[in-house]
Amino acid sequence: MPTPDQIETQGRLSADRPLSDLTWLRVGGPAQWFFQPADADDLAQFLAQLDADIPVFPMGVGSNLIVRDGGLRGVVIRLGRGFNSIETDGNRVTAGAAALDAHVARRAADAGIDLTFLRTIPGSIGGALRMNAGCYGSYTADHFVQARAVTRDGRQVTLTAEDLQFAYRHSALPEGWVVTEVTLEGPDGTPEDLHARMESQLAKRDETQPTKDRSAGSTFRNPAGFSSTGRADDVHDLKAWKVIDDAGMRGARLGGAQMSEKHSNFLLNADQATAADLENLGEEVRKRVFQNSGITLEWEIMRVGEHAPKEG
Repeated sequence: MPTPDQIETQGRLSADRPLSDLTWLRVGGPAQWFFQPADADDLAQFLAQLDADIPVFPMGVGSNLIVRDGGLRGVVIRLGRGFNSIETDGNRVTAGAAALDAHVARRAADAGIDLTFLRTIPGSIGGALRMNAGCYGSYTADHFVQARAVTRDGRQVTLTAEDLQFAYRHSALPEGWVVTEVTLEGPDGTPEDLHARMESQLAKRDETQPTKDRSAGSTFRNPAGFSSTGRADDVHDLKAWKVIDDAGMRGARLGGAQMSEKHSNFLLNADQATAADLENLGEEVRKRVFQNSGITLEWEIMRVGEHAPKEG
């Protein structure tokens, strides 16, 4: 089988590409191979020829990701300009997987389609699908129509909700498959009302979350398995931030990593943290929460790659 650099492509392939500048937390080692396909056909042809033993990791905009300090073996695939179109038709929006969630929400609102829940979710629509992202009590699965993807062996397929088996912060997308396009639908609304609602959501987010700091969004899933609804009757007893507070871990530090003082479920690169600092602080939070409440917090941030070799 050819090595990645022996496969003819229309896109860009590079070796030992640093990934730290592509993640919101600005940490992590290099990708062994880094491929940016020109379009879905280019991606399909590349994967069809790639040795089946070489792992493939589709990377979005790095908003919900810790790449470990030793980097990633195999091929990291990052979709770019050929995958960020957004089109509307009736009450449906079809977006390339690289389109940002916020851009999809705004374009939908322009067309009178209510996908406002996406406005404050960091990342791209491909990642939102994979993680069944949601907030304000609404999830990607609630609006999902279909998706297009390229399989690990290079076939282009259409995915249904039954294929993806959505659950809380989860979908059954097979490892190595790359989502290329997502179609969502939403109820009608007036553009003015939808944009006003999103402005209100943004203001509330900025008030309660450390949006000016270097974070990757929510660190842990809420133990009860439900996202915040934003409603006045929303209970907080089993929210991740509450059990972290109860364990005394708000503002906790380890190396350059810190749990935010403003919102204790946000893990920050406060001072030139390594990926190990961030992951180890997260694990310490999980340990303390379990000791305090018997609750095992589940990571919402994806951690991938290899740990840096120990010195000495």
